[in-house]
Amino acid sequence: MNTFGLKFRFTTFGESHGKALGCIVDGVPAGIELDEVFIQSELDRRKPGKSKFETARKEDDKVEILSGVFEGKTTGTPIAMVIFNTNQKSKDYSNIKDVFRPGHADFTYFHKYGIRDYRGGGRSSARETAARVAAGAIAKLLLKEIGVEIQSGISEVDGIQAENFDYNHAKESIIYALDKTKEEAQKEAITRAKDAHDSVGGVARVVIKNTPVGLGQPLYYKLDALLADAMMGINAVKAVEIGDGCMSVRSKGSQNNDQIRANGFESNHAGGILGGISNGEDIILNVYFKPTPSIFQEQHTITTTNEEVDFKLKGRHDPCVAIRGSIVAESMAALVIADMLLLNMGSTLEGVKKYYK
Repeated sequence: MNTFGLKFRFTTFGESHGKALGCIVDGVPAGIELDEVFIQSELDRRKPGKSKFETARKEDDKVEILSGVFEGKTTGTPIAMVIFNTNQKSKDYSNIKDVFRPGHADFTYFHKYGIRDYRGGGRSSARETAARVAAGAIAKLLLKEIGVEIQSGISEVDGIQAENFDYNHAKESIIYALDKTKEEAQKEAITRAKDAHDSVGGVARVVIKNTPVGLGQPLYYKLDALLADAMMGINAVKAVEIGDGCMSVRSKGSQNNDQIRANGFESNHAGGILGGISNGEDIILNVYFKPTPSIFQEQHTITTTNEEVDFKLKGRHDPCVAIRGSIVAESMAALVIADMLLLNMGSTLEGVKKYYK
């Protein structure tokens, strides 16, 4: 499937080394001021080639809006956006034309479809996530209208964990580090791996603030389930935690329960979601990215004819995919909340009456 969402939904298209990639966003309410400068600024946060901690592939990621806007405002019709690729080096992948890269989707795509675009992974490349960020920017413009804010940053690199979460610092950090006291150590870990032709993993932390109570559709479209779905659909993500996540299994019920008083919850171990529905507290996600599988060391693999070979990869790749992945996670979170907001509008008769009055 290439489409995500029910009411606020988007479909992406394109490949890593194709002519272009993009998306169609449907279900966007009419009347939103479509801030093109903001949309471009979101793509700039994710785009490659900004520093030595990212892939050397340089793409401007200039977005063109083709439809769904009139006199600067959304019309309620589908919004189409396209981003043209300008810096492909497809020849770098000629040596893997008939070889499966370990840790990549090459093996599974080939066996599922009987064909694969070996140029940078084609559709399975993280290059596709530029389109998700473009769609997520439109979702953020909707969320801004009701005061919902989404923040993200890197809390862990190569096992070096943040002890403080400063989202303002993350906005200024070249690796989006949340803890400035850990940032240099995290940078050094990335550099060491890069110099050794290797890669490291990382954890992105996403916080959704000012979410209304009641978002989520039990039983089979729960808010936490859809958020986990959205995060696990991002390239290289291997685990997602909501609230205390795995740590909650190590506590007692008396410790893990978020007790309640008239002015709200006394804690937030649940991460802002109870029974699949938002409870008004901050929604907290930890998104775990594996080390980038594209490394420049000799590895064992097989060919499309099942011949065992040793090979060394060429190309340009992120030494820590979590860095730019954090922006994608933030965008996907925005898309989920936008979808849930629209779905929630008709959850009560009073809400329906209020609208039609």
